[in-house]
Amino acid sequence: LPVDRLEGKIRFEKVGFRYGTASPNASDALRDVDLTIPAGQTVAFVGETGAGKSTLVKLVARFYDPTSGAVMVDGRDVRDLDPTGYRRRLGVVPQESYLFAGTVRDAIAYGRPDATDAEVEAAARAVGAHDMIARLPSGYLHPIAERGRNLSAGQRQLIALARAELVDPDILLLDEATAALDLATESLVNEATDRLAKRRTTLVVAHRLTTAARADRVVVLDGGRVVEDGTHAELLAAGGRYTELWRSYTGEPVGATPGP
Repeated sequence: LPVDRLEGKIRFEKVGFRYGTASPNASDALRDVDLTIPAGQTVAFVGETGAGKSTLVKLVARFYDPTSGAVMVDGRDVRDLDPTGYRRRLGVVPQESYLFAGTVRDAIAYGRPDATDAEVEAAARAVGAHDMIARLPSGYLHPIAERGRNLSAGQRQLIALARAELVDPDILLLDEATAALDLATESLVNEATDRLAKRRTTLVVAHRLTTAARADRVVVLDGGRVVEDGTHAELLAAGGRYTELWRSYTGEPVGATPGP
């Protein structure tokens, strides 16, 4: 089926998934996941390493297809959608965005090589990356080494977010970088992420629980299953798995208000 625009409603219908490389005794990466995500909602997936967070997001991106069940977007099975047209409507920001050798401008325009300089700058401004770029010795023409080695982790993340903004996706899939950032840079990246998530359905693999606290909704995964689903405040009040994760992450008592 052709894809022009997506409304952005996502439904996981009894989704199960097993990696082809998994050993015979390994458990499935996802089991019986049932979730409905309304268009425009920002959902953070949290859980220990191996809980299935990234796998869920990869199924929406169609890096893999479910072993059982279906992933539906706007009521249609993603397997029935034209793959090229569908992927053009997605903004995918992986945990470590790959930056090829070239200029900052090239890196932002990677998904839309025909973009004008004005469009590239508008995308950078939209996510708050313009000031950082303007401070580089050659601005948008600043050379980037292979894999962005000559940029800081924060600079790479801001460029990756500007790249996603330029594509103007209907659905944003964001696997949060685990690289440690100083507080000022983390705040910039958080603001950029929030700006990018506005107006579009956003799925975030949240490694920092402060990111989960800012989402409209938090889904907690454990062993490939959904164990909790609600807002940050609701889940803290419930005193379950999320509360344990929050306590160990922040070292704060549960009644404490989350940071920005």
